[in-house]
Amino acid sequence: MDLEKEYIKLIFGLKLKQLRTEKNLSLFGLAKLTDLSKSYLNEIEKGKKYPKTDKILVLCDKLEVSYDQLVSLKLDNNLAPIGEILKSGILKEIPLDLFGIQEADLIDIIANAPAKVNAFISTIIEIAQHYNLSRESFFLASLRSYQEAHNNYFEDLENKVVAFSKSFQVDLQSKVTVEELQAILIQEYGYTIRDIVFSEEESLGDLRSIFVPKSKTLLLSETVDQAQKAFILAKEIAYNYLEITDRLLTFSWIKFKNFDQVLHNFYASYFAGALLLPRQLLIDEINQFLVKENPLPEEFVELIERFEVSPESFYQRLTNILPKDFHLKNVFFLRMSHHIGSDTYQIKKELHITNQQEPHANEMNEHYCRRWVSIRTIDEAIKQKKAHFFDAQISHYENSGNEYLVFSSATKDPFIKNCIRSISVGILTTPAMKKKFKFIENKPLVKQIVGVTCETCAVKNCLQRASPATALNLKKRHDLTDSVVQQYIKNYS
Repeated sequence: MDLEKEYIKLIFGLKLKQLRTEKNLSLFGLAKLTDLSKSYLNEIEKGKKYPKTDKILVLCDKLEVSYDQLVSLKLDNNLAPIGEILKSGILKEIPLDLFGIQEADLIDIIANAPAKVNAFISTIIEIAQHYNLSRESFFLASLRSYQEAHNNYFEDLENKVVAFSKSFQVDLQSKVTVEELQAILIQEYGYTIRDIVFSEEESLGDLRSIFVPKSKTLLLSETVDQAQKAFILAKEIAYNYLEITDRLLTFSWIKFKNFDQVLHNFYASYFAGALLLPRQLLIDEINQFLVKENPLPEEFVELIERFEVSPESFYQRLTNILPKDFHLKNVFFLRMSHHIGSDTYQIKKELHITNQQEPHANEMNEHYCRRWVSIRTIDEAIKQKKAHFFDAQISHYENSGNEYLVFSSATKDPFIKNCIRSISVGILTTPAMKKKFKFIENKPLVKQIVGVTCETCAVKNCLQRASPATALNLKKRHDLTDSVVQQYIKNYS
């Protein structure tokens, strides 16, 4: 197999550093010994330069190693796992620059403590394999961390939406229509938009749109509703206005070629959300809702329906606005999915602003708390045969004592047959938060004691429990055993 020159340079640099360290030489010392500059040697060790043959011979002589040994791509046991990592190209897959990390710095860290770091990396890989962590899942987890690090608010994208509205004379104080979005794509960006029946091709049944770059044709499924259509069109505008070329061609996505496509998909989605749910207009609407003393569930649904968006887009937009404009820093977003007739509920998407909030995804096949409003809305949507069932509650977590005001909407999943999904946003209740949500203490709002999963929940006599508290009972058993062991140690000391 042909190896990249970059890989060869990195391997040489790692071997040189290992040999220098074994000789207890500093970079300064090796430079003095070989008459090569310290900066030049540093560049070699970081994998940025590969020395010419005469320089390699000097290094071999002073480090007392054969030429073949130094230039060989074979690594000893300490460095072998690093070689596998570099060879696999995984460091190219990880969006290090997104988190302010240079690849060379990471390689340097690995090289300084190879045994420990390799054990750590092997652990991460084993966990990933155990939980079937795909490349796409890794990319999406990286993106989620990026969003959370910025409190899911991106000022530059907000400003670009405002600039776009001025340039195209789009009124952000009123609902943006599908007709307006379509006209911009056709007249400004030269799009051809066609409605087709994707369901005629079984493999395309879950898709809502396909973009054909060569002819600038947007193929739209005839099954999309107005809200879905508006979002798709707004995303296409975003790709063009933001001048994004490395992009996904389908909605929903099938696969990502690289992390840039994941990031660009997020940028376009954020732009679309900010265009369809203009920041100031949404703030005004939320403030009008918050002054109500006893708002009815129907009033929250009406709030969503004032915009040309799906409940998911609305809730997603709340995660941008609440932390930034309402100073509610502890917010979570959940999308749950349930196949009608099954007894399982899955978290398909989550986001946690500021801290890791209590309701989070669990990959150990445990049962999520049936007292969550996220699950109740799904059950009620099925039971009452409602297209959109909304409810809210205060969730009190028994283990931590934290309380959240949670809003949840359940609708049919537009992509999967016989599937209902709920979209929820939870806000940690604090004295400052209660001043904004004046209705929070009113009776219609139910407070429910909840857990995360049945297996870890300490709530007794729960009629909704789907499974015994096996994980919690095991922990209690271990704690009891440990206390008895400690007593024996004390008695026999």
